[in-house]
Amino acid sequence: MPTLSAAGVFCMAMPLSSAPPVIFLMGPTCSGKTALAVELVQQLPLEIINVDSALVYRGLEIGAARPEPEVLAKAPHRLLGFRDPREPYSAADFRHDALREIKTVHEAGRVPLLVGGTMLYYRALLEGLADLPPADDALRAQLNDDAQRLGWPALHAQLAAVDPVTAARLKPNDGQRLQRALEVYHLTGIPLSAHHQRQSEAGANGPAFPYRTVQLAVAPEDRSDLHRRIALRLEAMLAQGLVDEVAALRAQPGMHAELPAMRSVGYRQVWAYLDGQYDYSQMVEKALAATRQLAKRQFTWLRGWAGLHWLDSDVPDLTAQARALLESGPESVFSSR
Repeated sequence: MPTLSAAGVFCMAMPLSSAPPVIFLMGPTCSGKTALAVELVQQLPLEIINVDSALVYRGLEIGAARPEPEVLAKAPHRLLGFRDPREPYSAADFRHDALREIKTVHEAGRVPLLVGGTMLYYRALLEGLADLPPADDALRAQLNDDAQRLGWPALHAQLAAVDPVTAARLKPNDGQRLQRALEVYHLTGIPLSAHHQRQSEAGANGPAFPYRTVQLAVAPEDRSDLHRRIALRLEAMLAQGLVDEVAALRAQPGMHAELPAMRSVGYRQVWAYLDGQYDYSQMVEKALAATRQLAKRQFTWLRGWAGLHWLDSDVPDLTAQARALLESGPESVFSSR
C-alpha cells in the first residue's frame, strides 16, 4: 500500500472532465468498503452498485459477506443477488449491466458509487474487453469431464501447447481460467493471448467509459490488521452457518464444484470439505490462506492503479475524509450538479 499522508490520504492527480461523475470504492477484502459506502449513502446523494463477483449470485450470502437486510434497507445495492449460481457471469456481463445501472442512477439525480473488490470488473468498465466468443455449455462440460479424468494440470499442459503465453500466467489448478482459455482456443482457433494482443493494438472493444471517475481505495495501513480482520470474519461466517449454506447450494440440481460461483473463496474450500477432501480444521486453514491470497492479489492490482486516493480504514474520521475528497476541490463529484 502506498505511504499515507499524516491525514491518512494518499492522492494522485486526476484529469478534469465535464462528464457525469462515477465513484469507485475499491480495496482488499475485509478492508471496510461496504461500511464506508453505507455511511456515505446516508450523507450524500449516492447510490451503490455492487462490484463483487460472488455477490451477484443468489444464495451466496454468508460466505460472500452480503450486507444484512437492515443495511440494505438503508443503502440498497444494485447488481446484488440477481444471477442464478448455475449461470456463469463474466466481466463482459458485468460491464453491460453496470453501464445500464450507472445511467439509471444518473437519471435519478444521484451519483453512482461502485463498491467491491473484483478488480477485473473495474478494469472491464474502464478499458473494455477483447471481442471473445460467449460460453459454450457443451464444450465446457467436455472440458470439465476431461479435468475430472486427467486433472487440471493435464489441461494446463494442453493449453501450454497451443497458448504458452496464457499458460505461463495461469496456475496448473486454476480450473476456471484454464477452462475459459481452452474454450476460446477451441471455438476460434486463436489463442486467448492473441485476442488480448489484438485488443491492445486496436484499442478496447466498445466505447470508452463515458464518465469522470473519482477512485478511492480503502485499506488498513498495517497489513497485520487486515489479516486479523480476515480471520475474525471467517470465524463469524462459520458461526453463522457457512457450511450449511454451501450444503444447501450443493443440493440444488445442476450445481457442481467447477461453477464460477462455487469457486469463490470460502465456498470452494467448504465444498471440498463436504466432499471429504480434508477435515474441518484443514478447511478453515485453507479458506483463511485463500482469503489472504485474495487480499494480496487485490493489493497487487491496486498498487499499479493510476489515479487513486488511498484511505486508511483505521482512522476514526474515515467517512469525513472520504466526504472531503468527494465534495471539495476541482474533483468534487457535486461541483457541476
